[in-house]
Amino acid sequence: MKTIPYHTALDAGTLRALGIPEPWGFGVADRTRFAELDPLGHVNNTSYLGWFENFRIQYMKAYGIAYVGDDAAQLVLRQVQVDYLREMKLDEDYIVTGRASKLRTSSFKMDYAVWAGGSLRTTSHAIIVLLNSDGTKRPISPALRALLKEKDGAEDI
Repeated sequence: MKTIPYHTALDAGTLRALGIPEPWGFGVADRTRFAELDPLGHVNNTSYLGWFENFRIQYMKAYGIAYVGDDAAQLVLRQVQVDYLREMKLDEDYIVTGRASKLRTSSFKMDYAVWAGGSLRTTSHAIIVLLNSDGTKRPISPALRALLKEKDGAEDI
């Protein structure tokens, strides 16, 4: 992998230059750490969930999606599925990519991928639900719906 800054938003042009194909238009790079390993020396399955969470925070900030504050929707992870395609080990540079792909009334599906050494290592899908402060479902605003369609190619279902 070319030298790229960790924990910094990577745009579509940068991702293409690094060999990551469409439809991925947003990514964040990092490196595996010793604390993320299991006894076999592989990245532990739970570490990926933390990577996806860190990605979501960068994504929300970059897209200008308010997720804290009195009027902000609470974004709650309802479901996650991870497919581990190829192991990862200590000191591997990697890029997490993600995008909103499907939009419902008050939830959306995010797709993720982890890339390292020129190959796809892991894929994941998560359902994110928007809630009001009282715990009731909150519809996706027209502005957020338009943003996710424009930037990620998300589709209504």
